[in-house]
Amino acid sequence: MSKRFTAGAVATATALALTVTGVVGTANAEPTATREFTVVAEAGVSADAAIAAITAAGGTVVSRTDEVGLFQVTSDRTDFASRATANAALLGAAERKAIGRKPKLDRVEQEHLLAKAQAKAQTKAKGAVAKRGKKMDPLDEKLWGLEMIRADEARKVEPGDRRVTVGILDTGVDASNPDLAPNFSWSLSRNFAPDIPEVDGECEVASCLDPVGTDDGGHGTHVAGTIGAAANGFGLSGVAPNVTLVELKGGQDSGYFFLDPVVNALVHAGNVGLDVVNMSFYVDPWLYNCTANPADSPQAQTEQRATIEAMKRALEFAHRKGVTLVGSLGNNHEDLGAPRTDISSPDYGADPYDRPIDNATCWDLPVEGPHVIGVSAVGPSGKKADYSNYGTEQISVAAPGGWFRDGFGTDTYRLDANMILSTYPKHVLQEEGSVDENGNIVEGFEESVFKQCKANGDCGYYTYLQGTSMASPHVSGVAALIVSKFGKKTRDGLGMDPAKVERQLYRTAAERACPEPRLQTYTNEGRDAEFNAYCAGDSKFNGFYGHGIIDAYAAVKTRR
Repeated sequence: MSKRFTAGAVATATALALTVTGVVGTANAEPTATREFTVVAEAGVSADAAIAAITAAGGTVVSRTDEVGLFQVTSDRTDFASRATANAALLGAAERKAIGRKPKLDRVEQEHLLAKAQAKAQTKAKGAVAKRGKKMDPLDEKLWGLEMIRADEARKVEPGDRRVTVGILDTGVDASNPDLAPNFSWSLSRNFAPDIPEVDGECEVASCLDPVGTDDGGHGTHVAGTIGAAANGFGLSGVAPNVTLVELKGGQDSGYFFLDPVVNALVHAGNVGLDVVNMSFYVDPWLYNCTANPADSPQAQTEQRATIEAMKRALEFAHRKGVTLVGSLGNNHEDLGAPRTDISSPDYGADPYDRPIDNATCWDLPVEGPHVIGVSAVGPSGKKADYSNYGTEQISVAAPGGWFRDGFGTDTYRLDANMILSTYPKHVLQEEGSVDENGNIVEGFEESVFKQCKANGDCGYYTYLQGTSMASPHVSGVAALIVSKFGKKTRDGLGMDPAKVERQLYRTAAERACPEPRLQTYTNEGRDAEFNAYCAGDSKFNGFYGHGIIDAYAAVKTRR
């Protein structure tokens, strides 16, 4: 799950900090500089009625998403948020305001870069990966995840259909990579998250809206490669190497995912008829959105209720339009059915504070939203990765997400090869220091970063990451194969009821029983008791693996 994954982090940040209150502002409040808000209408309120209420509160609508009752608004009133919230037609208002906190490196996804023993481990890595047989593309020998889910066998039956579209709701997609370019849809792709200089640094273009086909964060490009890198004899291949990849940029370059871009990306996915959407993130700034957490202020409570409602509407809209929704369970090593106290929220703006989480009234979004297939992460051994969230409440299936610390007691322990290799933008690797200004791999990174070039000079770059963010795209790829194999022709291509895609995914997953003892500890891997995880359930369904580890070959070989 993406959260502060960029090593070259910007020094300051801004965010859509929701500043709603339940207090009615005074009618003669002093005007101030124009500010921007996201406003959510109450359920059942017409767009006209919502706009009238926004206008009455002193706002001007600049854009609207009628499908889910979401509006972008400007106002010069200091009391606009409180006036809007007090109106019965409006659920809440979100202000975009600058703050001064620095995005953080994701210590889960890039753990290998932080390990002191990295140099020693790399010496062993060559032998560990050389044992794999020759595959379709040169780097496929390093993709243990494809072997685990039998995607290498599945493509002989169904490699994916070009008419099947998979949306990558993420930080963007680097379409210049020769492994992604053949499958990238320029016509369907959109950027919904303009750069915010205080978060993302100086804008690369005058409009601050990065061109489609670019990715200044890297995370989305990595996800895209796992789903659908082309099987073209170059670089590496994805789970569904013939499907069409669609960029839905809903995340900032710095790794933040705000409500408005995410909602609009989901609505676009539904409106253009995408088949699958992958979501490897949570919506900032709350790890858990609660309806009325007593630890939160009235303003924060209203903000979270608006986020819950807007996300619920967007997910239901996309599902209703035929989109299969896949989400990562998260990297917080906790049971989502019995969450720990949240100590990380809000993750920008004010300092985070302790928030005891009531599971009945709090949600991790989008993965705990309606119709989302929740995915946990396993390492090469098949063991639940220490960082991966779990629990019978929200898990659906498990998939390869990588685990740097897998293989304790063997010569594969703490190797980059235990993680997930996929496509990555060259310029992000340069910012992170593993590729130099000439495009060459820096000494010491030869076994964690790879470069492949064509005769015409076009080069692709690849690196290892780990996380439930890397697990969910394996599932999205298998979902795309299912639509390719069993979908029906539509006016625009192929389509399949998301409920049927889910059923096929679950019934063909490789069942895996809980380990014994059921209470797993990660002491050998250097983790403290907070990482202890209890696996509830049986071989049919349990908290570590859900219905099982996905099986691409069974998914396309077994008739529905």
